[in-house]
Amino acid sequence: MKITRFFPRTLFFAAILSLVLFVPRHALAHAVLIESTPSAHATLKGPQVAVHLKFNSRIDGAHSRLYLVDPNGKMQTLSLSPQDAPDTLSAQSVKLAAGAYTIRWQALASDGHITRGAIAFTVE
Repeated sequence: MKITRFFPRTLFFAAILSLVLFVPRHALAHAVLIESTPSAHATLKGPQVAVHLKFNSRIDGAHSRLYLVDPNGKMQTLSLSPQDAPDTLSAQSVKLAAGAYTIRWQALASDGHITRGAIAFTVE
């Protein structure tokens, strides 16, 4: 009798452990920025600056945003270009005067979570 009670319980815990260990990690992760143009703390020659961000997972472009903060602290929403890949966000080139800028991004990942970040750069 002890063996029959022990077996279903062991099987149940083995199944749970298998699910935890074998579910793909990217299915559980939020979007993480892995590459950007401009890169963080870059110094660029202006006036045209293109914005391109690459993430570690699929991004919902329709519900994601890019903002540009100028040297005076004024923030403007950038118009997103159509996604060339499901893990990227891009904006058309913008004309920028010399100064320190920040790109603020907000991405809705395929896991349903929103992640945010900022990329500071300088235009000469």
